[in-house]
Amino acid sequence: MATYGMDDGTVVNTERASAVYEESTYFDGRNHVSRATGDQWEHETLHLSAKGRYFVEHWSDWQGSRSSADWASEKEAARWLILNGYALPSELAAIGAQLSE
Repeated sequence: MATYGMDDGTVVNTERASAVYEESTYFDGRNHVSRATGDQWEHETLHLSAKGRYFVEHWSDWQGSRSSADWASEKEAARWLILNGYALPSELAAIGAQLSE
């Protein structure tokens, strides 16, 4: 688990997240590829902060890389969840209905 300083000065701790959504992967015949990033080396996890804001944790398998986190709007969170095969929480259902066809 990690702690990140966000651009707006807020500090988030992944251990305090009220919900954590791991990325889905698929096997392309050679590697497991992240559905969130489309890459075998770059990964994402979506978190719902203790205060109800979504943020995406970015991390990599590349040696020497640093993890980071960014706030995600409700629309971005809904898209991320749909892309990774999650059922949307009730507060994102209306947004999800607009995003998927």
